Amino acid sequence: MATIQDVALDAGVSTATVSRVFSAPELVLEATRKKVMEAVTRLGYEPNFAAKSLRTLRTEKILVTVPDISNPFFSQVIRGVEEAALAAGYSVLLGDTRHEEAREEQYASMFRRKEADGLIFLGHRLPDVLAEMVAAKGPRTPIVNGCEFRPGLAVSSAHIDNEGAAAEVMEHLYGLGHTRVGVVTGPLVSPISSDRLAGVLAAAQRRGRASALRMAIGDFSIESGVRQAGELLDQPGPPTAIFCFSDEMAMGAIEAIRRRGLSCPRDVSLVGFDDIRFAQYLSPQLTTVSQPMEQIGHEVVRLLLDILADRTSSLQNVTLPHRLVVRSSTAPPASPG
Repeated sequence: MATIQDVALDAGVSTATVSRVFSAPELVLEATRKKVMEAVTRLGYEPNFAAKSLRTLRTEKILVTVPDISNPFFSQVIRGVEEAALAAGYSVLLGDTRHEEAREEQYASMFRRKEADGLIFLGHRLPDVLAEMVAAKGPRTPIVNGCEFRPGLAVSSAHIDNEGAAAEVMEHLYGLGHTRVGVVTGPLVSPISSDRLAGVLAAAQRRGRASALRMAIGDFSIESGVRQAGELLDQPGPPTAIFCFSDEMAMGAIEAIRRRGLSCPRDVSLVGFDDIRFAQYLSPQLTTVSQPMEQIGHEVVRLLLDILADRTSSLQNVTLPHRLVVRSSTAPPASPG
């Protein structure tokens, strides 16, 4: 098996230079890096990253926990995380917590055992053991949140303005002439749900339509969209427009509309949230709020790397741009109201 000394001799450089090519390639001239990597390929050299971890006390791994890995929104965020992490020389460990506190605690224990250098969590809960770490070490704790911003977590975060985005949706529907609007929220314990609901209520109050608002609480899944949108449509004086707090729930709402012999948008306009890749291929194409999912992934990695490199000593809460994408699932109501 080839050694680092063999690579150095073959490339005509020192062993320290070979080491730098793997640990800090930006410090090595491109021509030298190329010579070293050619020697590595010829000799079949494999760096001992385990030994390096012992020397540096770094694993060069990032742990990412996600509440529901089957949700297409999270898959796009994770893609952004992995792209940014790999570009920086880190690999990604992925944990699907399934909204279960026990699983969150298990992954928190992994992080406490230093099986990863940093943690990115995409849910709204921070296990007690990690909250204690944050309280003790402050902003220098290598823990970052994506999507579910809550000031009380006291960690850096990347997210959109959920309240503002939801208010834009309501203004769009009111602008089309809808006065009876139904809303299918996510779990209200979630900051994104409570923020979006705040935006809904603010817009309804500005328009004097708060009393006409109808609300059902879902869980972001397609199945809850079917159930909760169905409940809204079965009420007396049903809504002529429904705003779902996720595209998955909006997909379920389309099915609920169809089951009642109604048509979207002729009878019921529909808006989702996220702009997952399926939204533009539904029939009708879904009006929705577009989140920069991969950019969120890139940004949380950047925030974490800043902490790991000791480039920041304060919290950074980054609000990324969103966009209301109007497609064919929304239209003026067939009759006023």
